[in-house]
Amino acid sequence: MENLLNSGAAALARLPAETAHDLTLALVGRLGPLLPRPLADPPCLRVRALGLDFPNPVGLAAGFDKNAAVPAAMARLGFGFVECGTVTPRPQAGNPRPRLFRLREDLAVINRMGFNNGGMLVAMNNLRRRKGNGLVGINIGANKDSADRIADYRDAFFALAAFADYVTVNVSSPNTPGLRGLQNKEELTRLLAAVCDARASLPRQAPGRARGMSVSMGDDGQMRIQTFVYADKHIPILLKIAPDLDETALDEIAAVALMTGIDGLIVSNTTIARPPLQSRHYRESGGLSGAPLLAPSTRILRGMRQRVGNKLVLVGVGGIASGADAYAKIRAGATLVQLYTALVYRGPGLVRRIKSELAQCLTRDGYDTVIEAVGADA
Repeated sequence: MENLLNSGAAALARLPAETAHDLTLALVGRLGPLLPRPLADPPCLRVRALGLDFPNPVGLAAGFDKNAAVPAAMARLGFGFVECGTVTPRPQAGNPRPRLFRLREDLAVINRMGFNNGGMLVAMNNLRRRKGNGLVGINIGANKDSADRIADYRDAFFALAAFADYVTVNVSSPNTPGLRGLQNKEELTRLLAAVCDARASLPRQAPGRARGMSVSMGDDGQMRIQTFVYADKHIPILLKIAPDLDETALDEIAAVALMTGIDGLIVSNTTIARPPLQSRHYRESGGLSGAPLLAPSTRILRGMRQRVGNKLVLVGVGGIASGADAYAKIRAGATLVQLYTALVYRGPGLVRRIKSELAQCLTRDGYDTVIEAVGADA
C-alpha cells in the first residue's frame, strides 16, 4: 500500500501544486483506512511530553490537513502525532490562486494560502467522527477580516480543545496581514492570557464522561458553543512562532511564554526571507518552507532552548528531510519535531526512513532515549 501511495505521489507531482494537494487529501481519505497499522516504534523513540505519550517524536506539521479530515489516516503512515489546521472560527476561502508553488531545485515550497479552511464547526465535526487513537493537535488562527482577533482565538479554542490532545496558537503565518503583530510583547501577553483563561474556564465533568459539545444561537445572532472535557484532562497550549525574529523579540516571546503558563513553543513557521534560490518561483510572495529553512529555524530553536531551558516543550520544525535533520533539531532543544514540505518530494515512505535513521543516530551516540539527547548542542 505504501508503494501505491508513493506511485500516486509521483503522478500527482506533475499537476499544479494545489490541485495535487487537494487530490492527495482525497487519496489519503479513501486509502487511509486500508493502510496497515504501522509497526511498533523502537523504545528509544518513545517520548513522554506535554502529559502525553508519543510513540515517536516525528509529527506532521499543520498545513496539510487544514480541516482535520484525515488525521487517523496520516497516523497510519507512522507519524507519532498529527497537527491539523490552521482553523479559523468562520470559513475562509484564503488568498487568490495560484498561491502554492513548488521550488523543485531547492526542495522547497512557497505558499500564500491565507488560512483557507472550512471553519471551526467543520473541523470540530471531523474530529468528533474520527476513528483511531493517534495523538492529534489542532492549530488555530484568526479570520482575515476579524474585528477582534483575540476573540477569534478564544472562540476557536472553546470549540476545538475538547477534541484535540493539544492546541497550537498560530500567530506567525506571513499570509494574513497584521497577524505577526500578535508576536509583539503586549499583544502576545493579552492573547496567551485570554487562551489560558479559556482553558481554565472550560466546563468540567466527572472523570469517565465522554467529551462533548453543544451549539446554539444567541438572541444577538451569535453562535454559542459549549464544550466539556475530562475533569483530569489538561489541554496543552503551544505557541507557533516565526523564524524572522530578532534577539529582542525572541527574548520577549520567551518571557511572555513562561509568564502566561503555556506548555510549549513550535519553532518555526515559514519564512519571508529569501536566501539564494534556484527555482524560477523564488520571487513569489508568501512563506518559504523546506530545505532552505533548516539552518535558520534550527538556529532560532537553539536560541529559544537557551532562553527557556526545559521549562517549555519545544517542537522543531523547518526543513526536516532525514533522520539526521530530526536529530539536529533534537540536539538543538526540540523534544518533538514536525515536517511537511519534504513529503512533497520524498513521498510517504519518508516517515519510516526518518524514524529508522533517528534511532541509528541515538544508538551511535550512546543515547537510550530521545529525551537524553534533547538540548545536547544548546
